[in-house]
Amino acid sequence: MAPPHGNDRQSSGRTPGHTRRALLAGVAAAGALGAAGCSRVATASAAGGGDLLDRLRAQGVVRLGIAGEIPFGYIDRNGQLTGEAPELAKAIFKRLGVGRVQPVPTEFGSLIPGLNSQQFDVVAAGMYVNPERCAQVVFADPDYQMLDSFVVRKGNPKGLHDYRDVVEKKARFATGTGYAEIQYAVDAGYEQSDILIVPDQVAGLNAVEAGRVDVFAGTAVTVRAVVRKSAKTEATEAFAPLVDGKPHVDGGAFAFRPTETALRDAFNVELRKLKKSGELLRILRPFGFTRAEMTDLTAKELCGG
Repeated sequence: MAPPHGNDRQSSGRTPGHTRRALLAGVAAAGALGAAGCSRVATASAAGGGDLLDRLRAQGVVRLGIAGEIPFGYIDRNGQLTGEAPELAKAIFKRLGVGRVQPVPTEFGSLIPGLNSQQFDVVAAGMYVNPERCAQVVFADPDYQMLDSFVVRKGNPKGLHDYRDVVEKKARFATGTGYAEIQYAVDAGYEQSDILIVPDQVAGLNAVEAGRVDVFAGTAVTVRAVVRKSAKTEATEAFAPLVDGKPHVDGGAFAFRPTETALRDAFNVELRKLKKSGELLRILRPFGFTRAEMTDLTAKELCGG
């Protein structure tokens, strides 16, 4: 998801720009709301939950909005669509009678506006569910939950295990562009002007290896992946950042236009079956997800409803 990988979070009524995957979403919010108004006119049968599923079955293809972010949704080196969300979409939409998925790449901050202006049919980008987004789209239940983790030097010489440690030990701190980890660190007392912002987790790893910073913060799944080939660094144990003084767990999910609740509900039925059978973990495991990322969180919980 998340997001950056565009990191975004969260559900505590805070500024939309403070979300994992992404600060960009807040910039796009006004445009998304305007686009939503247009889509309500163009989407038929809103009172009955929309007719998009019937149309997708007739067409045989569903268009997926992706943000080009590993491991959530991206085009691989062979030009093939993959990632945790697209692979899950392939499985669920096949069960729903839609045999093919078509990627529509865009910037993360353009996903909601693009969805509501009908540039694609569903957001398949591991998007975090939060109240701000819930006012613009309807979410399926989360298909994963996510904690944070740090990239640190081997042996974790400064003993950094959460954002409070970073502040108390005056560690040099880095995270990615648009990551919610920016706000998590600021909430813990770190000066935002002192944070080194890098493009992604690979640049963060390089900064730690080169000694430019003591720690890079990201999601647990991306941090685990990026340190695998590094002899100089390691990943800390995953942890829940504090939001308003309480541990916070994010959840990523598929997003649908507000009028298409019938499609969202049908999607949820199949998602629950995959969770119950264990098939969901099998689909997500190749992208670094573990049993710890499996969740029974609901969109209603994360939307604050």
